[in-house]
Amino acid sequence: MGRNSVDRRRFLQVAATSAVVPLAWTGRVAARPPASERIALGFIGVGTMGRYHLSSLLNQKDVQVVAVCDVVAERRDDAKRMVESHYGKQKDKGEFKSCAAFTDFRELVARKDIDAVVIATPDHWHAIPCLEAARAGKDIYCEKPLTHHINEGKLLVEAVKKHDVIFQTGSQQRSEFGGLFRKAVEYVRNGRIGKIKTVRIGVGGPAVPCDLPAQKAPEGTDWNLWLGPAPERGYSDVLCPKGIHRHFPAWRNYREYAGGGLADMGAHHFDIAQWALDMDASGPVKIEPPGDKKNSGLRFVYANGIEMFHGGETDCVFVGSDGTIRVSRSKIESDPADILKQSLGEKDWRCYPSNNHHRNWLDCIKSRKQPICTAEIGHRSATICHLANIGYWLRRSLQWDPVKEQFVDDAEANKLLVREPRGPWKYSG
Repeated sequence: MGRNSVDRRRFLQVAATSAVVPLAWTGRVAARPPASERIALGFIGVGTMGRYHLSSLLNQKDVQVVAVCDVVAERRDDAKRMVESHYGKQKDKGEFKSCAAFTDFRELVARKDIDAVVIATPDHWHAIPCLEAARAGKDIYCEKPLTHHINEGKLLVEAVKKHDVIFQTGSQQRSEFGGLFRKAVEYVRNGRIGKIKTVRIGVGGPAVPCDLPAQKAPEGTDWNLWLGPAPERGYSDVLCPKGIHRHFPAWRNYREYAGGGLADMGAHHFDIAQWALDMDASGPVKIEPPGDKKNSGLRFVYANGIEMFHGGETDCVFVGSDGTIRVSRSKIESDPADILKQSLGEKDWRCYPSNNHHRNWLDCIKSRKQPICTAEIGHRSATICHLANIGYWLRRSLQWDPVKEQFVDDAEANKLLVREPRGPWKYSG
């Protein structure tokens, strides 16, 4: 980590903890903070989700986007134009020259003027950039699911602690969507539906091997770099669409790059389940795949006897001895209905206070406090998805040790906890 970054970080921390003198209202919008008080950001991956993060963070007054990176030239150039156009319209941005654009994330991470990075690459490209950024002393916001396999998460948690960086996993249901998930978690944690018996998570199926036909890679796309640590194969526009796209590419379906629908939305909804069960630092002890070869119905068993099933009527369903709570991104309901009508008391447990996931990360960069979804939490939620995939792939009962983070007396299953990166890529932290 460069001395300039250390000095900037200390300045931001002092600025966040110093007493603030209120200013009288002048009828004008306050100017952006001077450059020395802004968090300099770099973006790694500017596809559909990356552009969403970029658009949102550009509008944060204490942020300065200074670099973008993508393996597809059109996306990279478009993100650069987006940044320069946004700042070019602001009169207080006289010091702004241009936004740097890179194909290789390592060049972006090496810049000493960058305080933090946002990583929105395909899942198989989460861990290595995170580890490199942590080693460089950059604070990190990384999309979910945090990892491609379980051992990556263990390495990442260690690196974040070692280098003392602020890490936010992009599990924004903890902060946003009208607080519906937060309300469900609070009511479950405070015993409003009695003793929890069963949780059901309604998400897609496991990942499958990639069998797509090879195509000619388009000019401006660095296909070898897109593959990175994944096994070598020919280009496919299903995996990496040409140019700028507005959809979520299907690399999510294939086990070489992701964890299927099970991990895509599962990383959100299993995360809420872990939170509600007070298991943010742990996990289940048994995985039981369905006996009928279906890709739904897998059962997790926790040490306290609670069962959680993959598959259900909505995003998250919590069944207790005294009632049921169902919650999704659009609604929350209970049975009996009056459970949710009862207010929580002053002494009841409350969720970490956050109603904006990006803002929570930025504030924590300044204060050096932990954000709402740390690397450890993101790792444990991703682990649930990985365990489910392994259960479906092996189709037999598995015993899991959430402390040692390995299967019990099962060499075949433990081999699936790690995948050696292809070619020159390696894990470092």
